[in-house]
Amino acid sequence: MTKQTVGGGPKKVLYALATARRIGLKNSAKALTSHNACKACGLGMGGQRGGMVNELGEFPSVCNKSIQAQSTDIQQPIPHEVLTHGLADLRELDGYELEHLGRLGTPIYKPAGGDRYRPVDWDWALDHAAARLREIEPDRSFFYSSGRSSNEAGFVFQLLARVWGTNNVNNCSYYCHQATGVGLETTIGSGTATVELADLGLADFLLVIGANPSSNHPRFIHQLKGVRERGGEVVFINPAKEPGLVKFAVPKSPRSMLVGGTEIASDYLQPRIGGDIALLKGLAKAVLALGAEATEFIAAHSTGFAEWRADIEQQDWPEIEAAAGISRADMERVAALYAGAENAVFAWGMGVTHHVHGSDTVEYIANLALLRGMIGRPGAGLLPLRGHSNVQGIGTIGVKPVLGSDIMAAIERAFGIALPRTKGHDTMAAMKAAAAGDIDAAIIMGGNLLQANPQSAWARAAMDRIGFKLFLTTTLNRGHVDGVDAGESLILPVTARDEEWQPTTQESMFNYVRLSDGGIDRLDNVRPEVTILADIATRLLPDGPIDWQAFKAHRTIREAIAKIVPGMEPLADIDVAKQEFHIANRLLHTPAFQTADRKAHFVTRPIPRSHDAPLILTTVRSEGQFNTIIYERTDSYRGNADRWTVMLSPDDIAAHALSDGGTATLVSAQGRMEGVTIKAFDLARGSVMAYYPEANVLTGTEVDPRSKTPSFKATPVWFE
Repeated sequence: MTKQTVGGGPKKVLYALATARRIGLKNSAKALTSHNACKACGLGMGGQRGGMVNELGEFPSVCNKSIQAQSTDIQQPIPHEVLTHGLADLRELDGYELEHLGRLGTPIYKPAGGDRYRPVDWDWALDHAAARLREIEPDRSFFYSSGRSSNEAGFVFQLLARVWGTNNVNNCSYYCHQATGVGLETTIGSGTATVELADLGLADFLLVIGANPSSNHPRFIHQLKGVRERGGEVVFINPAKEPGLVKFAVPKSPRSMLVGGTEIASDYLQPRIGGDIALLKGLAKAVLALGAEATEFIAAHSTGFAEWRADIEQQDWPEIEAAAGISRADMERVAALYAGAENAVFAWGMGVTHHVHGSDTVEYIANLALLRGMIGRPGAGLLPLRGHSNVQGIGTIGVKPVLGSDIMAAIERAFGIALPRTKGHDTMAAMKAAAAGDIDAAIIMGGNLLQANPQSAWARAAMDRIGFKLFLTTTLNRGHVDGVDAGESLILPVTARDEEWQPTTQESMFNYVRLSDGGIDRLDNVRPEVTILADIATRLLPDGPIDWQAFKAHRTIREAIAKIVPGMEPLADIDVAKQEFHIANRLLHTPAFQTADRKAHFVTRPIPRSHDAPLILTTVRSEGQFNTIIYERTDSYRGNADRWTVMLSPDDIAAHALSDGGTATLVSAQGRMEGVTIKAFDLARGSVMAYYPEANVLTGTEVDPRSKTPSFKATPVWFE
């Protein structure tokens, strides 16, 4: 018998305390209680209600992700003696060590062919950036933003790109939830959540697909706990049985802590990797057999149901079972739970979207919700679990290659300009253009684009072919020291969210816009992203119709967004009114679908062809990381001491003549992981798990043809 691993609990409390002591209790308290939105996930915490308060006013709403994010912002600047070390020395450091070198406290520059950075002053850096961009054809560049930046910075970022002359504007969602937007647009006409945070308090059934919120969205576990305590059902669909999803000791609940954790999962299905559409069809087939479909809702508010139902009914159970890797009895059991629910919410993560059929899978999640009329009313709906804290807002205000014609026209009217109508590159298209030698400049605001890419060796070579790279960042990461040998790199240090000189805004995954005050003073020589972008734009486009310097007043930007983006009108005076708001005209509590015919659409797709390979790799994040940022090398929930670890089922370990705790070499068509530690884990047969971004040496560049999202979670692999 082995002791069950429980998520959360005292170890998270002790971790938070140890981190707070390391960065100083006074600094920690100031950072966590200031009126600034949380820098971690998009669940929604902070803003004008208070730093550790969520959108419902609940206190304390804080988790180790929030504390981890604060811990790297509250660091001393990296000493110049460290910054001027050769690239070869810096490349010896892993992601954890680079993140913990400290904050970048001065602009640094590396010439083409140079082997190290050197500090430079701001005037030289801004002049040089503008001069280099003037030498380049705009369409031979791309602009990339993470989801950390504010709405204000994102708007100026995309506007600068388009006025300069390119629509090669993209953001990190193309490598995470872009398939969500595509799949929801075809079914319900709106690409964001259809629930507010308050709706989770009404739900009695919550299905979580392809996500591990115990590691990536810890505060969401509190909502799942509430469902169970109300007598509701929480069902997980995930090839891996994650300990924190089975049982979790919620730190804000004294009872949960005292009894050693709360049972979170009421049921758990572990499909084969790539079997989600078959599984969702099986659930729908079982619901239909029970006669539990919402007949009146379907007739009044949807189209395509007859064709969709016919496809479900002609699919025989053996075919569904084989493709899903789940028995009919298991699917019927979960379907019965759903059929008996009054209010159902469906949540999902990148285990759904990181496939070549990710958009199709999202459509089938929406189909299953529509089947029982669970969209467009209180307490029920769809909830994509967004990663970064403002990734949804960055998309709302236009950091994407394709803008709606109404938004383009509104921008042109507002500024008296004509914007380019050329097709812009998505993120993978921009990388492939770089690999082909067709990109001369990349402007990268936040994030770690190099390591976010699949096929690491290919990505490194592609980035190295870009002649000039301009980075805006708070800390150094692998993308600043790898793939930078041949070309020039200029790295500019930016303020963290709570250090902004003026208030900024962010949008949570619940369509809720929060106001962050900024105002904390830590470093002397860092500047806000908006200030940097405005100064570069002034130098690059001095004779244009836009007064870029006026944008240094953030309220000017918000007034422009309020005029241009429907639903964002309250943004204009949010800094005065202090009224945070849900964006208007989003699909929430009435079945007002935003499709052309105002109906929801049942979409019919085939079950994808199964992978023939005996082992399929999925990349995962650890409890001690956020996106590509590594805060801790260990993974306490999975019991792994380091990140160079590969997990698979005990039966697969035996079948491949491996040993639990031994080492092996894992190989794909794209690369190799030498000497990885083998770890037994509760996984569906044929599944292999390894950590992102390290395992991206194995993943490939094949994408979902609709969302252009790489297939990070379905790579054929084998052991040598």
